Amino acid sequence: MSITCTYLSPSRWLASPLAEKLSSSTCEKYRVTASSYPQLSLSNTKTDTLSLIQSSGVIACLRATSAELAFEAASAALNGGISVLEIVMSTPGALQVFFDKPFSSHSCTSAGAGPSQIGHRVLVVVILINCIIQVGTVLSSKDAIDARNAGAKFLMSPAIVKDIMDDFSNGEVLYIPGTMTPTEILSAYNAGAEIIKVYPVSALGGVPYMSAIKKPFPHIPMVASQGITIDSVGDYISHGASAVVLSDAIFRKDSMLHRDFNAIYHSAYLASLQAKEAIQRNRS
Repeated sequence: MSITCTYLSPSRWLASPLAEKLSSSTCEKYRVTASSYPQLSLSNTKTDTLSLIQSSGVIACLRATSAELAFEAASAALNGGISVLEIVMSTPGALQVFFDKPFSSHSCTSAGAGPSQIGHRVLVVVILINCIIQVGTVLSSKDAIDARNAGAKFLMSPAIVKDIMDDFSNGEVLYIPGTMTPTEILSAYNAGAEIIKVYPVSALGGVPYMSAIKKPFPHIPMVASQGITIDSVGDYISHGASAVVLSDAIFRKDSMLHRDFNAIYHSAYLASLQAKEAIQRNRS
């Protein structure tokens, strides 16, 4: 699931009642980071969302044990060049924290601002400046509707969920169903999917499978997902993937455990660079 980007100036980095864990120093760090990004102007159309996915080449898939950890890891990935971020549904408060709308009137740098004035909304501002957020592993129509009602424009699941396909085929929320076989790919496309996910691509054969499955369907955009390493990002894109989903390759378990956000930043940078170079080669 994702929400389209709208720039919010540093003066609007306001607190959310959902979050009271970020320190004032962390808040100030995000203020500096956010102010350096240009404003984006994206409309709420499937075409815009699809275009951003295809131009980015990487969807960073984040699983976290807490909202605070998710935000800090997401910020590191964003600063490393990620522009499409997937938050797995099992992340605590994924919908409420990332898509809650209310703001209070306190600036992050207000004199004497306490924890209640420095909420997780700070990092949402950073994320919304330069990326779309997606909550993945959506398996039911209820979850999909909750996501849409929260402001989502982008849903992805590991399989074809017929109820979601039926409910969202005519709306402006982009749904990417998971597929494995030629029959599933064609069925999803004929049912209205504008882009599909090939999953689990590594278990199916990796780059050779991606190349083979793309040949009969050159007109269907595909995202490759599962077991992809940073070193293979360029190969997948060169062999037919519009984008790849990277999970542990960016958010390594040891990096998350030890809160090594520099490592996450470095991995995100390398992945984004590989994707951009491959996309450029495809265009030349």
